[in-house]
Amino acid sequence: MTDWESYLASFDGEPGYLDWAAFGPLAPSVRAEVHADAELLGSGRPSSIELVADHSREARELIAQLLGADAEQVTLQPSTTYGLMQAVYGLAGGLMISRGDFPSLTVAASRAADALGSIELQWLEPEGGYVTPEAVREALTDETTAVGVSLVDFRTGYRADLAALRDVIGDRLLIVDAIQGFGVVEADWAAADVVCGNGYKWLRAGRGTGFAWFGDRALERIAPVLSGFSGVEGDLPVDAVPLPAPSAQAFSVATPDHLAFARLVAGLRDVVDVGVGMIESELVARSGDVMYFAERYEIPVVTPSEAGRRAGIVALAPAPQDVAPLAASLANHGLTVTVRSGLVRVAPHVGTGADTLRLFGDALAAFSSARVW
Repeated sequence: MTDWESYLASFDGEPGYLDWAAFGPLAPSVRAEVHADAELLGSGRPSSIELVADHSREARELIAQLLGADAEQVTLQPSTTYGLMQAVYGLAGGLMISRGDFPSLTVAASRAADALGSIELQWLEPEGGYVTPEAVREALTDETTAVGVSLVDFRTGYRADLAALRDVIGDRLLIVDAIQGFGVVEADWAAADVVCGNGYKWLRAGRGTGFAWFGDRALERIAPVLSGFSGVEGDLPVDAVPLPAPSAQAFSVATPDHLAFARLVAGLRDVVDVGVGMIESELVARSGDVMYFAERYEIPVVTPSEAGRRAGIVALAPAPQDVAPLAASLANHGLTVTVRSGLVRVAPHVGTGADTLRLFGDALAAFSSARVW
């Protein structure tokens, strides 16, 4: 069996799961790692504890490998939100973000602006919710110092063009929430200054597996306002308060949960073994399958049809009176999706098989036959 065949076979859940954008059921390799490391931590032996703790180093190195970056620029976080808060709270000047972005970014930005008084929020309200280079260009001002964006929008599934955004914003900071795309789509990470993510969705590693990468420009311009005792160089700082570390380590608060990052290492290894490019190709094909069925049964889709502008999220936009009946038909056919704000979000993964797609098609057919035109 090839690495790719093994990877596909690792999606061992029951048919019907189409909610990977909300939570990724744990991979077999992750589950095995949890059991093994729990036994090690149960021994109390220093060597066993150190072995588990070393997974945090491995996690940083694997994240850096996927980003094409230096592991010294990667810091481990409890979640994507923690990483975004580390970046946002250290800013000064105008911060441009979409009002419709995920609350990890909008709430953190609002709280930071209220608390510090050094941030001017510049709300972007782009057409269709797409944060395009054109929308950003039109909204930029001389006061804009940073732009925050989701690599893949959680509502629409729109995939941002990081390279084009970099061309538009020039030397300003680009802060990216990458949770809906990291490890499953290739992106121009070098165009970003901060990249934050988490392993509990597409990487199938469970919660508590967040991370943040800070590029050179970010390290120069973002103050480590939320830096804790782990954000210094050397041993535990007692009887003195040293300066923050000059590396991304400064953007950490306390010792990471090594058991959580053992899970992340297992999920990341699965991705590295087969390659992000291979995963992206299959994932875009699966989201294309979802769009095919939606078109067949005349259900509007707000996700871009262009393969390069989407990842694993497909947002269906039925008429308001059809949202509940469509959601009910999907549930009655054993399918798990997310229904929010009038949209039905369908999120397959590369291991989404023919049985699940068949159930999806049957659910749409049943909904369509009962629909009153």
